[in-house]
Amino acid sequence: MKYLYEFIGTFFLVLTVGMTVLNPGSVGPFAPLAIGSALAVMVFAGGHVSGGHYNPAVSLAAFMRKKLNSKDLGLYWIAQLLGGVVAAMVTLYLKGNGEPAPMELDYLPALLAEFLFTFALCFVVLNVATARATAGNSYFGLAIGFTVLVGAYAVGAISGGAFNPAVALGITILNISAWSNIWVYVVANLLGGAAAALVVKDIP
Repeated sequence: MKYLYEFIGTFFLVLTVGMTVLNPGSVGPFAPLAIGSALAVMVFAGGHVSGGHYNPAVSLAAFMRKKLNSKDLGLYWIAQLLGGVVAAMVTLYLKGNGEPAPMELDYLPALLAEFLFTFALCFVVLNVATARATAGNSYFGLAIGFTVLVGAYAVGAISGGAFNPAVALGITILNISAWSNIWVYVVANLLGGAAAALVVKDIP
């Protein structure tokens, strides 16, 4: 069941990205608000079952913090990436292939932006959802969703604001980002997750 929850949460996160960013029907500057809200509600919905990761970088951070075993890490990644792919396909079906001009990244600024805000996202997740001092809190979903919202507004124009390899795969399939960019997201996002886990590793 937890793998299904990871698929569902990632699916709706990536679907929201595609449906709010792509024309026709782009919501423009309100897209980050919708995307952060989608993540928040899915974290609230699935956190008690799977942890509500919906992001391979978050799952890596949880694994490094010993909150996820190696088998679940691999299966979470599969479920998350599959959720991103299916969401992209559904978006293309609903909106048609508008063939937007894909974003071409300036690699070094994009790497730094994706690293910093993936670090921030994983840092927040680990502190609000895995620390003993915050156990049972009622705000974890909002904290996590708002971190993505802040990051999207802060550096979305620089990197596309993925902070998540599953989202990166989705926006690449949707031609929002060029295939030549995908390594930036994979490297920066996983490094950001790992760095957050190293910072939080000694917090009980």
